[in-house]
Amino acid sequence: MFKRLADASAAGAAVTLTVDGKPVSAREGDTVAAALLAAGIDHCRTTPVSGAPRAPYCLMGVCFECLVTIDGVGSRQGCLIPVRTGMKVETQLGKREAGR
Repeated sequence: MFKRLADASAAGAAVTLTVDGKPVSAREGDTVAAALLAAGIDHCRTTPVSGAPRAPYCLMGVCFECLVTIDGVGSRQGCLIPVRTGMKVETQLGKREAGR
């Protein structure tokens, strides 16, 4: 669905993060949501009531569809958080736990 542009001159340095325990490569300057989409991850959370999968939509912090858990902190907007090496991202399944 999403594909990186071929212009490698504008590419940032390689960054590796983990998503649900699996390594994902991204570029410096990418947001978490952009990195998920570029890696072919088709959703980042499920809804609390029906369990329907949700994916990044607006990519500018308005819609809250890109909520993920980042380094143990839940309900972070992936479209607003830049990636960094070693970051641990987890998809959110249903309602966030109270302790997170």
